[in-house]
Amino acid sequence: MTEVTMTVNGRKVRRDVPDETLLSEFLRESLRLTGTHVGCDTTQCGACVVHVNGAAVKSCSALAVALDGAEVTTIEGLAPNGELHPMQKAFNDNHGLQCGFCTPGMIMTSVDMVEKAKAAGKTLTEAEIRHGLEGNICRCTGYHNIVKAVAQAAQEM
Repeated sequence: MTEVTMTVNGRKVRRDVPDETLLSEFLRESLRLTGTHVGCDTTQCGACVVHVNGAAVKSCSALAVALDGAEVTTIEGLAPNGELHPMQKAFNDNHGLQCGFCTPGMIMTSVDMVEKAKAAGKTLTEAEIRHGLEGNICRCTGYHNIVKAVAQAAQEM
């Protein structure tokens, strides 16, 4: 067991965890933040994406002990005061979801993609949005409304 301290969604947390505990498991089981979904456990689907120190990370491939001291934001942390983040609102406005299983990871990946583009002074094209979402699998929507949602949020962020 190793003591891990992180700031998760703006709140400092400390837990003793087995060394092999994945970040996804730490968030879901230790902290009860179940918005981070686990679909494949192999980094293929992207349902588990969270932000670690400001960058999108697939939490099913990161060890919690390796992230001691990190700042982590989950889907729950995007709307800390109950007001939806522009990306969450855009997914809702454009019906960029169907079953919703992939949605948290899609949103977290999309926020990271838009923030990086904005920092570089770029406007994302549809092709760039589609390329940026390649690491996230949706089996329901065909991505059309997801791409529309990301484009809308990019204008609002």
